[in-house]
Amino acid sequence: MNDGIHEEENVTRPAPSQRISEDALTVWRFKGMIEMAVVSFIPFALLVLAFWFGWPEWVRWALGAILGFLVFFSAWYAWVLPKWQWQRWRYEVYETEVELQYGVIISKHVLIPMVRIQHVDTAQGPIYKRYGLSTVTISTAAGMHEIPALKEETAPELRNRIAFLAGTDDDDE
Repeated sequence: MNDGIHEEENVTRPAPSQRISEDALTVWRFKGMIEMAVVSFIPFALLVLAFWFGWPEWVRWALGAILGFLVFFSAWYAWVLPKWQWQRWRYEVYETEVELQYGVIISKHVLIPMVRIQHVDTAQGPIYKRYGLSTVTISTAAGMHEIPALKEETAPELRNRIAFLAGTDDDDE
């Protein structure tokens, strides 16, 4: 019965349809391998020192176990996790908001109202440049949001579209 009170419709919108570039997999895997190499260096160096200086056998076993775990974890972190991240990353730009959906262990679903957007920018570091990728950064008073790993030709178009819809005067290139 409708007695003048407006009931909010329980409307579920479809998941965002836009995906980031599949080249993100290569970049994230490369980044993962570098990070794990850095993390693994310390136990590896300690293991070498343990053999060099004849430290107790239990220390060598412990360091070997840590190093073995890190090798196993590295394979997951550098090869499996990026695939899951890429599969979960979606975005959509509507006239009134930008929708982001991402995350593997903790799934995030973010709606950024256009009226709250203060600044939109693109960024490209050396690894992204090598693979022809850019990131679009959306700034609001509450913080920043990123849409990573977009093709070089897509990122400026997306930045300009969001800036236009948000009414900002961004024309950074």
